[in-house]
Amino acid sequence: MKKNYFRAGKSALALAVMSAAFLTSCEKETLLEDEAFAMSEEAQAMGSKGQQFVANEVLVKFKAGVSADARAAALSRINGSVKEHILTKTMERFGDKEGLTLVHTPMAALEAIGKMKGAAEIEYAEPNYIYTHSASSDPYYTNGSLWGMYGDASSPANQYGSQAGEAWAAGNTGSASVVVGVIDEGIQVDHADLAGNIWTNPYDPVDGVDNDGNGYVDDVNGWDFDGNDNQVYDGGSRGSLDDHGTHVAGTIGAENNGKGVVGVNWKVTMISCKFLGRRGGTTANAIKAVDYLTDLKNRHGMNIVASNNSWGGGGYSQALYDAIQRAQAKDILFVAAAGNGGSDGVGDDNDVVASYPSNYTLDNIIAVAAITSSGARSSFSNYGATTVDIGAPGSGIWSTTAYNTLSSYNGTSMATPHVTGGVALYAASHPGASAATIKSAIMSSALPTSSLAGKCVTGGRLNVSGF
Repeated sequence: MKKNYFRAGKSALALAVMSAAFLTSCEKETLLEDEAFAMSEEAQAMGSKGQQFVANEVLVKFKAGVSADARAAALSRINGSVKEHILTKTMERFGDKEGLTLVHTPMAALEAIGKMKGAAEIEYAEPNYIYTHSASSDPYYTNGSLWGMYGDASSPANQYGSQAGEAWAAGNTGSASVVVGVIDEGIQVDHADLAGNIWTNPYDPVDGVDNDGNGYVDDVNGWDFDGNDNQVYDGGSRGSLDDHGTHVAGTIGAENNGKGVVGVNWKVTMISCKFLGRRGGTTANAIKAVDYLTDLKNRHGMNIVASNNSWGGGGYSQALYDAIQRAQAKDILFVAAAGNGGSDGVGDDNDVVASYPSNYTLDNIIAVAAITSSGARSSFSNYGATTVDIGAPGSGIWSTTAYNTLSSYNGTSMATPHVTGGVALYAASHPGASAATIKSAIMSSALPTSSLAGKCVTGGRLNVSGF
């Protein structure tokens, strides 16, 4: 089974970390042995299309005003029992008093959905999809490794980089007042290159009480929606977990501190929204992560400008679409990886076969393809003349990894945080800019690139030099 982190692999020079392209045999056994994530035959069939989901779970949206008896009757058709009632503060804020019901059923998920289809009490029922991860003095910048940060006139130089080096030379290095969410694995919050740019919640001191009333107790640096606790880093001193989320964070905002690598922003504030665990992450937890950021902005007026979403693999989810739309209503961009192709590892046309969440038709989404240091579209990268927006560096990308390490990865997972970094850089130099204005700036400044002509909306690559 392909592990669709939207990270296609790593350089031979990288430190020994888990392969991003395939599950090890040990991981396969863990996945198959874990009953909650066991695949039905139908799910396995859909998995070949990148649409894996929890075998015996269904997300149900009941219509407003449906009585408890009517709900019970509807669930009895599939012998269903309520596993969790999801009603986030953001849902409530947007007038949703029903929320979502996560239902466990002994039936295969698709069979259960079929039995519930058309029921008068139900707005929709869908699978609980599984998603998986898709001028500096820092040594990795000066030694030529961070090509994705370079520009035509930077030193070192690479015209196919994001042009961040030129933005820095012009004095735009980011701002701690700009906030982005990293919806992914967790982040090693005390990594030497990241610690100064990780959010510390000023509204909820660590005292065992939910002081700000957002439903999460002591959410110091964010929240682990997979583990349902406030520990957003689970890699320990071995760095066995949370490499991917830490890598993404480094590209967005590793500090310029003379150590290791540097991000598009030298200063930025990053919130860890961990929903990808050992077995990937579910639609239910992705929704909670998106709504968590929306609620923070709504509740406290935080300057959250974007979330980074280097993941995918599920089918269309109305529930997740609704959550991203709620973020749009609060002016939060959703920067998403276009995906790394199918089982053959060759990039696919998203115009023909949708890749979610990047394919949702919402104005706040920026879908990102990957390019190489020579300007070619990365062979693994999905594309789409109408469904993918822009290309960005995604091959041979060095960044932070757990525990206190640095690694080089490839993937649209790596391209996406370059764009999120660009969003934050623009927001830093244009305080108060709307999501629509920032997206327009990202799109209109793209540099024409022959490998992307007819392959994405802009036909070009990220260019932050004018930000």
